[in-house]
Parts: sequence; structure tokens; C-alpha cells
Amino acid sequence: MTTERVRELLNSVPFEKFSIHLADGRAFKVHHPEYVALSASGRTAVVLQPDDSMNIIDLLLVTDLETKLSKKRKEGNGRGKH
Repeated sequence: MTTERVRELLNSVPFEKFSIHLADGRAFKVHHPEYVALSASGRTAVVLQPDDSMNIIDLLLVTDLETKLSKKRKEGNGRGKH
């Protein structure tokens, strides 16, 4: 389900930024669909960041896909409230 939903978000027109939230509380913003690579199995995603860093994410650990980033969340530390 998560892999399918990530693919839907990446292919949405127009594309909207979204965040991937993990069980350990970390969150990663997806700024552009070309900044994400999904493994063939769909279990792993690599998310590139504008500063040239990258995050390798086990999609089985995703707890939330946030599609409408609030102004408060954008200005925060990227971890969000739970």
C-alpha cells in the first residue's frame, strides 16, 4: 500500500511536495518527483535533498505520507508533531 501511494504522489499532476514520516519520528520532504528512486521491489526509496544529501528509506517503516504541508510544518525542524 505505501509503495503504491508513494508512486501515486510522485506521478500526480501537478506535483505537490510531500513528506514521508517514519516510525522513529523522522520525516523527509520530497521536493520534486525526480528526487526519488524506488527499488524494483518497492520496499526501499532513496530521496535526494536540495543540499545533495540523500536518505535511504525502508518503506515498511513509513507511518504517514503528508501531502498538504502546513506553513507551521514548513517552518519547523521537519519532524512535525505526533
